[in-house]
Amino acid sequence: MKKLIFIMFVGLSSICFSQEEKLLNNPKELVIEFFDAFHEQDTTRLRQLAHVGARLESVSLDSDGNTKIKSDKYSDFLKGIVSIPKESVFREELHEFKVEENGLLATVTTPYTFYFNGKMSHCGVNSFQLVKFEENWKIVYLIDTRQKDKCD
Repeated sequence: MKKLIFIMFVGLSSICFSQEEKLLNNPKELVIEFFDAFHEQDTTRLRQLAHVGARLESVSLDSDGNTKIKSDKYSDFLKGIVSIPKESVFREELHEFKVEENGLLATVTTPYTFYFNGKMSHCGVNSFQLVKFEENWKIVYLIDTRQKDKCD
């Protein structure tokens, strides 16, 4: 009986592992997984999807109409995710995916609208830069635009 349980455990573990590997082998699926983990505030999964040292930047206009860029470490992004109160409801709705894959590099672009507690907060475009390490894609850079108007 112990052997049967052990064999079942090993079999299930390998099935679960192969599903995770398959998910990370596709740039679009990695971005979908990123947003699933983001909405669930699952920083463990978010950390697994990014390469150590990944960077985030956000482009917007200041009150004078000048372009500004805000830069963050991925680890700071994760701290921000944890700090969102559990009673808050947030959702980043993706409108489409444009995937360009070239060998070890991929770019996934996703226009989005962000909602916080049921109200539209802002919109823009995400651009994920991915690198393939062995068989797995990892986020190395994420830049987005943010605007509060013209969010049709």
